[in-house]
Amino acid sequence: MGKVIFITGATSGLGKACAEHLAAQGHIVYGTGRRQMENNGNVKFIQMDVTKQESVNQAIGQVIKEQGHIDVVLNNAGMGIGGAAELATPEEIALQMNTNFMGTVHVCTAVLPHMRKAKQGTIINFSSLGGVMGLPFQAFYSASKFAIEGYSEALSLEVKPYKINICLIEPGDFATGFTASRVLSEATKKSDIYGEQFVKTLKNIEKEEQNGFKPIQLAKVVARIVNCKHPKFRYKVGNIVQVGFAKSKAWVPDRTYQFLLRFFYNMM
Repeated sequence: MGKVIFITGATSGLGKACAEHLAAQGHIVYGTGRRQMENNGNVKFIQMDVTKQESVNQAIGQVIKEQGHIDVVLNNAGMGIGGAAELATPEEIALQMNTNFMGTVHVCTAVLPHMRKAKQGTIINFSSLGGVMGLPFQAFYSASKFAIEGYSEALSLEVKPYKINICLIEPGDFATGFTASRVLSEATKKSDIYGEQFVKTLKNIEKEEQNGFKPIQLAKVVARIVNCKHPKFRYKVGNIVQVGFAKSKAWVPDRTYQFLLRFFYNMM
């Protein structure tokens, strides 16, 4: 029998690919997004804003009312802001952290009472390889993903007695609309200090993203997690170079690691 799956950020990119792939496998899939969407095939859409706890509570409540339970949650909703850390405005920082980190927290807070009552469930939190290593000119994006990492590690320990699995997915670069939708700091673009380097580094970032894996490749990994009784805690997904480099952080000296990052991002 198909599982009841709740996916945030399902209107585009990785979330959309996961929703469609899981629905095609026979699961009951609810996708959410900030804008109103019509149901797409077997994916049922609910308008929801992850930055607002009440909006999340209402969406989770609707699924519980219709299905009686939620088996799997994919916390995929997120956005990116590009710019110098020094020049980030309080509004930009709040938008980044509230969407990526607090959005994940809001969904977990809303769904966990139902999973605890059922004594089962899987929550898959989307981090990033940028949650393993700090990315230049994406400091608060990385900060939001580092926060998800720490939150998920702690949460996993707390809910294990209730037979709830917490998993982290750390994607590398995938070819999605994320590149085009990235918010760019106006202050950084106009800066005499950071502007030129920002443009050079951004070209490298966008090139890697546009040449990234197809979203269906990540959706297939998610499907394996959904169908696994005892999934792993952490999954790195992406091209072998990016994944290998992320894994090497555990043993490569910090000075060497930062040198390689500067080289990769054209910051020499």
